[in-house]
Amino acid sequence: MSASTEYTPPSVWTWDKANGGRFANINRPIAGPTHDKDLPIGRHPLQLYSLGTPNGVKVTVMLEELLALGHQGAEYDAWLIRIGEGDQFGSGFVAVNPNSKIPALVDRSGATPVRVFESGAILVHLAEKFDAFLPKETAARAECLSWLFWQMGSAPYLGGGFGHFYAYAPSKMQYPLDRFAMEVKRQLDVLDRRLAESSYIAGEDYTIADMAIWPWYGGLVKGWLYGAAEFLDVQSYVHVQRWADMIGERPAVRRGRMVNRMQGEPASQLRERHDASDFDTNTQDKVAAVG
Repeated sequence: MSASTEYTPPSVWTWDKANGGRFANINRPIAGPTHDKDLPIGRHPLQLYSLGTPNGVKVTVMLEELLALGHQGAEYDAWLIRIGEGDQFGSGFVAVNPNSKIPALVDRSGATPVRVFESGAILVHLAEKFDAFLPKETAARAECLSWLFWQMGSAPYLGGGFGHFYAYAPSKMQYPLDRFAMEVKRQLDVLDRRLAESSYIAGEDYTIADMAIWPWYGGLVKGWLYGAAEFLDVQSYVHVQRWADMIGERPAVRRGRMVNRMQGEPASQLRERHDASDFDTNTQDKVAAVG
């Protein structure tokens, strides 16, 4: 598990694309588009450009929860952005998100389209727009937003740190794995202690904090991320397990997890979502059967 050679950093770093590993074809040290490509626009007020990663699932869960509450203005088109093929570097996508990361949302419900990028910002935008899943009382709102931003700051240690070195790096190296596994377990302990004293992350009500944290840490303890459940001893976080199961049983969460998904059972993959009926008619198993 230890690195076999010592690396001495040069005085000035230069990009060696050949050393980029699994994601060498999409990672680069500069921003901006690589090609011209307009984004499609559907018929609904909300246009989502995303992929069924944990960050993408946050937003589709939120939209499905809003629709379940009866907010018809939350109808949306979810367009698939294939990040492995570089869709996020198209000129249309970069115009919506200069950072070239999914998810990105265009709210076309008003006279002027509004772009919103970063999953946490999208959750807040939708919560405020529909007055749902974000408490109004000052202390409760602060608690919810604190946990939302906790997730935004913590997930890079889980995904870009632990997940990368455990599942994607060209070779296993003990130092980064020890470093990031320690931090992820500390984060799980933070959540476990919190959920020992409250039903949901921000208190006794289900909020955007739960929607943000569940696809990452709920997915981790249920064994959906990186194949690392045994390595991290996730069964020991009993309160996180209880919470993850409770959130995962919600029908809107189950639907949200299907949208823009490209992995798993074909019946659980709804590559694009343009109407509520798509869950019954356009999952990947049905598309394949017709094709």
